[in-house]
Amino acid sequence: MQGLGVRELGVSAVREAFDVALRAALTLSELDDIRVRFTGKKGELTVLLRSLGKLPPEMRKEAGQEVNALRDEIEARLEETGRKIREAENEKQEKSERIDVTLPAKGRRTGAFHPVMQTMHEIANIMQGLGYSVASGPEIEEDYYNFECLNVPKWHPARDMQDTFYFPDGKLLRTHTSPVQIRAMHQYGAPLRIVCPGKVYRRDNDTTHSPMFNQMEGLLVDKDVSFSEMKGTITEMVNAFFGRSLKSRFRASYFPFTEPSMELDIECVECSGHDEHCRVCHGTGWLEVAGMGMVHPNVIRAGKINPDEYNGFAFGIGLDRMAMLKYGIADLRLLFDGNVSYFLSGFGGAESC
Repeated sequence: MQGLGVRELGVSAVREAFDVALRAALTLSELDDIRVRFTGKKGELTVLLRSLGKLPPEMRKEAGQEVNALRDEIEARLEETGRKIREAENEKQEKSERIDVTLPAKGRRTGAFHPVMQTMHEIANIMQGLGYSVASGPEIEEDYYNFECLNVPKWHPARDMQDTFYFPDGKLLRTHTSPVQIRAMHQYGAPLRIVCPGKVYRRDNDTTHSPMFNQMEGLLVDKDVSFSEMKGTITEMVNAFFGRSLKSRFRASYFPFTEPSMELDIECVECSGHDEHCRVCHGTGWLEVAGMGMVHPNVIRAGKINPDEYNGFAFGIGLDRMAMLKYGIADLRLLFDGNVSYFLSGFGGAESC
């Protein structure tokens, strides 16, 4: 009578049915269906286990062992087949997603320059065409380079805490890029032609001023430099930047590091002085764009150059302001705002940069 219980339960039939089903399985989904069919709560093995109670007591142990052995066999074969199917699917996916790294790269659109950076590059290129080099220096500066070397005495308002950001150790955030001029004179001597673009910092914040803004200064040091050379250089730079010849005027001014000093006004780039309600020039017809002057002998001397042999001129322009004028930006704060839609609205419908 041994083995009768197993035959009556149909263990062999279940194994044969499992073999047939497993050979036909090609995907993990099909394999999962087989798992449910044979090992699920209502599966073939569960039916066999529940049928053990119908056998005579002396046959139940042997039959139970056969059913458990079959369950272990089915689970092991399901696991092995699943591993093979996963390997085959992974290999197929790898082949379909294979990338040939030797192929030429696909073209992609790149981002555009920020208007201020675009302005900086344009003006730097213009000045390089005039024989100038681009120089840079630290934004955290020494008082010596930021003020003392530039003929700024201790009592000068620029040293006031309301204008300059100071650190506890006496260092400061540079208030202009003029310290780069001193460093360049120390490093290269004369003759020298440089422009110094970069960020500068002052205690100010409104629609036309920011505590951080961008500036470009220029310096020429050589023998027998004339005032007319300075005027011609600045006029050429401004006209080239705006792409047309603009009327200009020079006004006397004061800067501690130049003597004599002047400021440059150009005709309004929006209305050319023909609109008394112009939002850019407010009806004056003129726009202030640069400060300049012949370098003070004390500054030449601080640059370790003999002022009896060399002289020169220096100028400074606000890159943010130049960008606003060229690209029609109404509010300085738009240049530093993270809201893209708000920024674009500041162009008043102008073309995207």
